[in-house]
Amino acid sequence: MSDGYAVRAEALEKRYGDKRALDGFDLAVREGTVHGLLGPNGAGKTTAVRILSTLLKLDGGRATVAGLDIVRQSREVRARIGLTGQYAAVDEVLTGRQNLEMFGRLFHLGGKRAKARAAELLEQFDLTDAAEKGVGKYSGGMRRRLDLAASMILAPAVLFLDEPTTGLDPRSRGEVWESVRALVASGTTVLLTTQYLEEADKLASRITVIDQGRAIADDTPDGLKNLVGGDRIEVVVAERSEIPRVVKVVSRVSEAEPEADEAELRVQAPVTDRVSALTEVARTLQDEGVRVEDIGLRRPSLDDVFLRLTGHRTEKEAAA
Repeated sequence: MSDGYAVRAEALEKRYGDKRALDGFDLAVREGTVHGLLGPNGAGKTTAVRILSTLLKLDGGRATVAGLDIVRQSREVRARIGLTGQYAAVDEVLTGRQNLEMFGRLFHLGGKRAKARAAELLEQFDLTDAAEKGVGKYSGGMRRRLDLAASMILAPAVLFLDEPTTGLDPRSRGEVWESVRALVASGTTVLLTTQYLEEADKLASRITVIDQGRAIADDTPDGLKNLVGGDRIEVVVAERSEIPRVVKVVSRVSEAEPEADEAELRVQAPVTDRVSALTEVARTLQDEGVRVEDIGLRRPSLDDVFLRLTGHRTEKEAAA
């Protein structure tokens, strides 16, 4: 009987010599949702996915996927899941249709059923018009969509997506996101590992932040953003010499000490009464003759959350 969770993991451990890739990792993923697993390189994201998909043995803890124990019922688990890694697993020489038919036969569907399933998936992932083209001529987004389609040959209850949009341009990433949303709408549960904060924010209804093999936070995207103080007022000045005056003004509307970034000439602080705080700061700065380049309110981003929780930004954001 289902308890409403497609994936549950408790105190997972994985060791490589003296290194602990997972160190008491916990996870709970509700059925029919996208759950984001967010963390830097080496945090344990891929290790967790490999264990949950039965590709890697755990050293401690326990987990269930689709209600099945991943150790005692590993074969049954594999029949209920799909997995898409960072790099497309499709054959570039074959056409899109031939790729899906091949995967169908590998999964023992039989020739007739494999062809029928390939046709269904080509339509589902909006690839029918490109079905007879060689995959080598596909765009990055089309290849990833085909890869997703291949992982759905057996209509899995749970789909593991391990950084599925790595290396894709924004348009191709958007195409993959639409495909993921469609899968969830049809009832599939998705566990998404990513370093793209925007991706987690747009797709996931809940996010677990992992660092050094442990879950250090688990909440909705908005809930995580509230960890860093909700709305923030932000002022960018024209001259560095004006920063102390702005800090003094902003401190009047915030219970926290304003943060000043002299390199970016920026002062910011969390506020509760957002409209009145913005009005008061803007009016006071104008009355005092402070030259302001920009002033406004903004919600914290997941990057702010990640920085607060781990002490560093993700590699993707730092490189942007």
